[in-house]
Amino acid sequence: MPQAHLSFHTAGESHGRGLVAVVEGVPAGLPLNPEEVIDPELKRRQGGHGRGRRMQIESDRAEIISGVRLGVTLGSPLSLVIWNRDWQNWTTAMAHEFPDADANPKALRPVYLPRPGHADLTGVLKYDRRDARDILERASARETAARVACGAVAKALLKELGATVGSHVTRIGDVEARVPDDLPPDINAAADASPVRTLDLDTEAGMIDAIDDARQAGDTVGGCFEVVLRGLPVGLGSHVSWDRKLDGRLAQAVMSVHAIKGVEIGPAFINAGRPGSRVHDAIYRDDAQLRSGGFGRAGNRAGGLEGGITTGAPLVVRGAMKPISTLLRKRLPSVDLRDGSAREATVERSDVCAVPAAAVVAEAMVALVAADAVMEKFGGDSLAETRRNFESYVRHLAARGFGEREVEGR
Repeated sequence: MPQAHLSFHTAGESHGRGLVAVVEGVPAGLPLNPEEVIDPELKRRQGGHGRGRRMQIESDRAEIISGVRLGVTLGSPLSLVIWNRDWQNWTTAMAHEFPDADANPKALRPVYLPRPGHADLTGVLKYDRRDARDILERASARETAARVACGAVAKALLKELGATVGSHVTRIGDVEARVPDDLPPDINAAADASPVRTLDLDTEAGMIDAIDDARQAGDTVGGCFEVVLRGLPVGLGSHVSWDRKLDGRLAQAVMSVHAIKGVEIGPAFINAGRPGSRVHDAIYRDDAQLRSGGFGRAGNRAGGLEGGITTGAPLVVRGAMKPISTLLRKRLPSVDLRDGSAREATVERSDVCAVPAAAVVAEAMVALVAADAVMEKFGGDSLAETRRNFESYVRHLAARGFGEREVEGR
C-alpha cells in the first residue's frame, strides 16, 4: 500500500478501561474543539432504532491527550481516549493482572461457545486461545467509536477545504428506501432526524417494523447505506498503480467496518446489468465547475471516480451490512471449545440492528481516506499551506484553456 500521508490507529477492548486513537499527518493550525467537532459525531454513532443496552450505559466523549494546544492542532500526532463507563462492571473479567488462584472462574466471564458469523472461532484458532473473550473484546464494534473520533478530525480538515460528508440508510431488511434524485444540501441534518436515518419517510415505519419484528423473534436484521462526499476536486487518487487507486482504498476502508460484506462505488451492481451507453457519464463543458476543471457530467453513475481518480462530482460509496452475529433467542448450533461437544452459540449483549450507526462509521472511514488523498496531493505542514496549495491547484484547473500546450503539459 502507498505510504499514508494522514493515518490513524486505534487500541482498546470493548469492556476495557477505554479506547485509544492516534491520528498522524494532521497539519498544524486546524481548529479542534472536541466538544464541537468530535463528541457530536460520537453521539450520532450511538443512535439509531435497534441499538442495544450498551448505548444506554455509555455517553461517549473524546479526551484529547496530545497534538492540540490552545484549540488548534500542532502538526504532531493527535492522540485521544474515549473512556468506557461500563468498565466498572468488568474490572475483574478484564483485569490486566493474573487472576488470584482462588478466583471464581465465572467472574472472568469466559466464552467457550463461538458465535457463527463472528470472529470468535477464527480468532481463537489464529491466536491459539481457548477463551473467546480474548478475541471478541477487540473484535467488537465498540472499536468503531475510536474510528468515528478519528474521522471527525478528518471531516474537520475536509470542511476547511469546502468538502462535506454525509450518509443515509437505503435499506433495512427487505424494506428499501427510494433515494431522492436530488439529495438535501445537508444530508446528515435530514437523515439524523429519522430514527433509522432514512431520507424516505414513506418507508421509515416499515424499517422500524422490520427491526421490531426481528427483536420480537430474538433475531437480527441488516441493511444498506450510502455515503456521499461533496466538494472534492478532480485529480485525487491515481491510475498508475493498483494500490493508489482511490476506489480501491475506499472499498477496503468501508469493507473493514464490522459486519460490512459488500461495497460499491455509485450504483455499481445495477450498472453491471446495463449497456455501456446507459452507464457512462457524458462529458460537456461547464466553466462554472471549477473543481472539475471546467467540465460537467450528464450524471454521476460513476460515483465520482474514473480510473481510480476523483472526477470532481460527489463521491458516492455504498455499503451492505449483514445481520449482527449475536442472536438472542434463535441461537445457532456451535461447538464447545473445552470438549468439542455440540452446543448452541453464546449470547453477548448486542444490537438488533446497527445499520444507522454503521453508516456514521462509514462516513468516518470515507473521510479518513479522502483526507489522506488530499494530503497526498497537496501536502503542507500547516493548514494555511495546505489551503494555499489546494487553491492554487483549483485556480490552475480553471486557467488551463484549450490552446497550444507546452510538451510538459501536453
